[in-house]
Amino acid sequence: MKLTFKIAKAELRNLFYSPIAWFLTIAFMVECAITYTKVVNQIATTQEMGGMGLQYLRQLTAEVFTNPYQGLFNGVMQNLYLYIPLLTMGLISREINGGTISLLYSSPVKVREIVFGKYLAMMAYSFILLLVIGIFMVAGIFDIKSADYGMLLAAALGFYLLLCAYSAIGLFMSSLTSYQIVAAVSTFVMIGVLSYIGNLWQSVDFVRDLTYFLSLSGRTHHMLGGLITTKDVIYFFVIVYIFLGLTIYKLQSGRETKPWYVSAGRYIAIVVSALAIGYITSLPSLIGYWDTTANQDNTLTPNAQQIIKELGDDKLEVTAYSNFLDNYYWFGMPEARNEYLGRWESYLRFKPDIDFHYVSYYDMPLALGYNLFEGYKGKTIKEIAEQRAKGSDLKMSMFETPEQIKKEIDLKPEMNRFVMKLTYKGRSTFLRVFNDQMVWPSETEVSAAFKRLLKADMPVIGFVTGEGERKTGKKGDREYKTVSTDKTFRYALINQGFDVDTLSLNTQNIADNIKALVIADPQNELSAVAIQKIQAYIAKGGNLLIAGEPGRQQMLNPLLKTLGVQLNNGMLEQESEDYAPTLVLPNLTKAAISFSKMLDKPSVDTLPVSMNGVAGLSFHDTSGFHIQPLLITKAGVVSNTMRRNPDLDIVNNKDDANTAQNGGVHIMAAGGGGYATAVPMGGLHKVGAKKTVKLSTSADNKNISKETFTTALALTRQINGKEQRIVVSGDADLFSNSELGRYTPQVSNFYFSTALFSWLDYGQYPVDTSRPDAKDNRVTVSTDHVSFLKIIYIYVLPGLILIFAAIFLIRRKRK
Repeated sequence: MKLTFKIAKAELRNLFYSPIAWFLTIAFMVECAITYTKVVNQIATTQEMGGMGLQYLRQLTAEVFTNPYQGLFNGVMQNLYLYIPLLTMGLISREINGGTISLLYSSPVKVREIVFGKYLAMMAYSFILLLVIGIFMVAGIFDIKSADYGMLLAAALGFYLLLCAYSAIGLFMSSLTSYQIVAAVSTFVMIGVLSYIGNLWQSVDFVRDLTYFLSLSGRTHHMLGGLITTKDVIYFFVIVYIFLGLTIYKLQSGRETKPWYVSAGRYIAIVVSALAIGYITSLPSLIGYWDTTANQDNTLTPNAQQIIKELGDDKLEVTAYSNFLDNYYWFGMPEARNEYLGRWESYLRFKPDIDFHYVSYYDMPLALGYNLFEGYKGKTIKEIAEQRAKGSDLKMSMFETPEQIKKEIDLKPEMNRFVMKLTYKGRSTFLRVFNDQMVWPSETEVSAAFKRLLKADMPVIGFVTGEGERKTGKKGDREYKTVSTDKTFRYALINQGFDVDTLSLNTQNIADNIKALVIADPQNELSAVAIQKIQAYIAKGGNLLIAGEPGRQQMLNPLLKTLGVQLNNGMLEQESEDYAPTLVLPNLTKAAISFSKMLDKPSVDTLPVSMNGVAGLSFHDTSGFHIQPLLITKAGVVSNTMRRNPDLDIVNNKDDANTAQNGGVHIMAAGGGGYATAVPMGGLHKVGAKKTVKLSTSADNKNISKETFTTALALTRQINGKEQRIVVSGDADLFSNSELGRYTPQVSNFYFSTALFSWLDYGQYPVDTSRPDAKDNRVTVSTDHVSFLKIIYIYVLPGLILIFAAIFLIRRKRK
């Protein structure tokens, strides 16, 4: 061991007796400095500019250090292959070229001591590079508010292990030739091969596992994100073991004469034993995990963990059905198998015995958004599949025909899309992908699917039908398919853990398993039988969502009267230069925001809810319910109950309003405790064809700008040992397909709708998988200070190292 350290010391001395080690150290520091100051300056600039950009300042430790596009670690690690080969190329080739290798062979020094000593020197130099990047890690701790230390340490470990792996590769390549340039180029090539090998032969199961294990690509991904796994750490040890072992046997063969098959056997034994170690340690049940991040960002949330714990040791099967003609067929292809399993890794951590199966088929996809046959005129489904398979270099034998797949399972209700069937204890459910940027189901959707396997009865949301109410199965603008049963929409009730049912109260009773009843915009008066059933449901403590529409207040007011709520006559209108006046944008109240952690986020709690045609609500607490407003309009919204001129909307907001015209002014006297306002005729005018309402700024109209309206309410009371919850809305469109698909203005309708149903279900669904907000959301430096840091990091520190290196090398040369 002492001899090994002596060799390491001598090799390290040789490294720094030449300019190359100093040059690479300085170049590495400059690269780190440029990357670090650039990112920090961008963040400081955004912070100083303020405004909406501040909401995007979060998890700044990851942004500065591990962001895949501009982070410090990712940036320098992409170029590490340029540094290490220049240092390792002469480790052994220099000895071979100079003839000193013969002296080493004839000395009592063992080959493994030579190899370990030289490798130890490279580990020491790698540690110096780690110290260089450590300067910026320390700087980040001071420059970032509440920096995530754990993530930094995990990333540093990944960085160092990668350096060690590259060094082992370079050492072996140096032992193969006497030419240092050849050794350097060979190291480049080998690193490239190991980085790319994970993409080779991915269609063959056994070979795919081996090549994927050997691949260097993405091996530090988890550690850069703050997750240390035994699989990744052991991988780097295995790579070092392979190339150091090969180096030892290569040098040993120069010392002794052995048959070729003995030498080949040694090399094969090293590779096979390494692969065996890698395969065994990659088994899900044998992988250890350590999440070093402050918020445990790489670990399932406690609620998700508890659901998986309830699954116990019983077998869970996941069968992926991939339609070759669907947009998302790639998820099920053999080439994407490891990527697919990687998406399940966070669940395998807590249930490693999940059994995965794969079925590929072709059939007519039902949710493409276009007609597949239009692009393949005159071709059958089979001919289309054959043409695509030929173009993709795939064999048709790997796909089941439509007839074959229909014998196994009917996927038409799932629109023949890519879908995963989860089976557990005889129960099964589908886990879907979605038409959004994320595509893959999140922890919330997966947890809801697991919950379905554990519970026989999921909460049912019952939608009342029979009197023209909104429909859950249609795609029309006014209908409710998106919020309820759209399987391609992530936030649809059926994807969040709810079951959806429809019932006609004229012919059906309200079942006991109904968690909440939805009455959305009946266009005819509710029958006496329906009202009686609803009142009985309310009397028992059932939860309810009632949504009305202006112009049809009389359909729901008799029912709402028993709750102390009324839909006011008329329709609210809001002045806008871009949208029709009927589009009202009320804000969330504190009561509404408390319904969901998502609504309480700074980027969401200020967003309005779009209500396209809404009636104001009046209420009183004498009915026994505690009533809280959920949505309140901004000042300046008006209520129209009278149209003397079809282009003018005249203002009123309470029932029984008496209007009299007096000197060109409409007088609105509101009854029932309302208010009286005077609106000059000049204060209302038509803008283009939008019929935009413009409020006067005259003294006679000042009180209108102060008026606000309640457009949604929450009612609660204690009954039968539980809290009864009811929501009343003056608009039914806020849950409609059109409003949930609205892009402008930016609104929070689908957040709000999800929060409402969660509140009606007492927060059981959707499963809460939220995490605490990251604390590292600000930097402590200004742009001026960053400019000063640039001078220090880019010029001063590298300059000091350069001066020290020059003095050191000059003094060495004199000696």
